[in-house]
Amino acid sequence: VRWMMYWIVFALFMATETFTDLLISWFPFYYEVKMAFVIWLLSPYTRGASLLYRKFVHPTLSRRETEIDTCITRTRERGYEMLVHFGKRGLNMAATAAVQAAAKSQGALAGRLRSFSMQDLRSIPDEA
Repeated sequence: VRWMMYWIVFALFMATETFTDLLISWFPFYYEVKMAFVIWLLSPYTRGASLLYRKFVHPTLSRRETEIDTCITRTRERGYEMLVHFGKRGLNMAATAAVQAAAKSQGALAGRLRSFSMQDLRSIPDEA
């Protein structure tokens, strides 16, 4: 549970830090403070990640639990529908390409065979 709290808080920190890094990275000792913050999150003595998780993350997730579950269900259904849609579309494209390739190769083969005369076919040695 402790590691779950840490990784959730750390992921949220990294997500926000990606955007805010451009704005505040010019502050003096920014990187040192950021490193100290991560050590504070990770330390078993300070339990920073547990503190932030219990104070901020857990109450927010608890308040929005039904919205999150609804969103997950809706996304799962949409993902399945998209998979079926693109799967059918891909199979149709593959079938069309196979039929076109077969038609073109059959025409090319027939054209080659027509180009040979009986005299040309007799001149090919038989290999028994």
